[in-house]
Amino acid sequence: MFKVVDLFAGCGGLSLGFQNAGLNIILAADNWDAAINVYRENFDHEIMKMDLSDWKKCAKFIDNYCPDLIIGGPPCQDFSHAGQRNEDGGRGNLTVSYANIIASIKPRWFVMENVDRLVKTKKYKEAVQIFKKAGYGLNVRLLDASFCGVPQKRKRYFVVGELGAEDNFLDDYIDKCTSAKPMTVRDYFGDQLKTEFYYRHPRNYSRRAIYSIDEPSATIRGVNRPIPGGYPGHSNDATSILSKVRPLTTQERGEIQTFPKDFVWVGTKTSVEQLIGNAVPVKLAEFVARALMERIESVGHVSKELVVPTKKSMRQLRMFDRDLVAAC
Repeated sequence: MFKVVDLFAGCGGLSLGFQNAGLNIILAADNWDAAINVYRENFDHEIMKMDLSDWKKCAKFIDNYCPDLIIGGPPCQDFSHAGQRNEDGGRGNLTVSYANIIASIKPRWFVMENVDRLVKTKKYKEAVQIFKKAGYGLNVRLLDASFCGVPQKRKRYFVVGELGAEDNFLDDYIDKCTSAKPMTVRDYFGDQLKTEFYYRHPRNYSRRAIYSIDEPSATIRGVNRPIPGGYPGHSNDATSILSKVRPLTTQERGEIQTFPKDFVWVGTKTSVEQLIGNAVPVKLAEFVARALMERIESVGHVSKELVVPTKKSMRQLRMFDRDLVAAC
């Protein structure tokens, strides 16, 4: 069984999605106690508190686990639309740290998730150079979660790497799995929410705030507030009758992120809401994991001899990959 390590694991959206796809998560790491506490409530494997900016120290430790696949979503606040968009603010450097960890350990595959602005940044370009120098073929795709089994219009970039592969090696598998239409909130919940409309607090009142369950949810953010008494309304709101509208509960927001009903949330309301807003939707992670596994199985990578690559065998593995890709 493949051995997977999840870095910047947060509360476990990526971990749970890859686990649901049949992969074996053996280790997770994060540096936020609130995230670690929630993760430990929901997974049996180990999660370590790590400052992943110290990539050399972390890579040396993680290498002991001989992962076949490393997954992770480096913090995106320095890149995101909701943040200050200052990639030199500190957390942007963690994307480069992630790339350095990958290049140092050289797992057979890696997956990196981030916001849709990622590819416009210097940090991303630096990370790509590190990946390519380490010998990875890259598949970069902007995925809309609502076409990947999630009732939410959430766009995220995924960078998937495979040692020795050609670039864009996963496109056909992603296209094959992508839905023809977006998933709505009603598609996912049916009539369980007992409301036709709900309120999502906007970043400012120039944006709509009221949505219908017959459309995908807007991106779940780390803020959840009740409808303010002076809410002015917006021309694009799904209804202007506020008596028909309610905000979503914390539990419902977690379920829109496709965490299961029995997922355990612990901590302050503020930290839990932030964890939910920061998480990778579970079904989106599962979508990527299943596409990757189909690719791996179709080209014959799954074998007992190749499941646990070591540093000594890495050169032979890369030669094997090149020959295999040429044959395909």
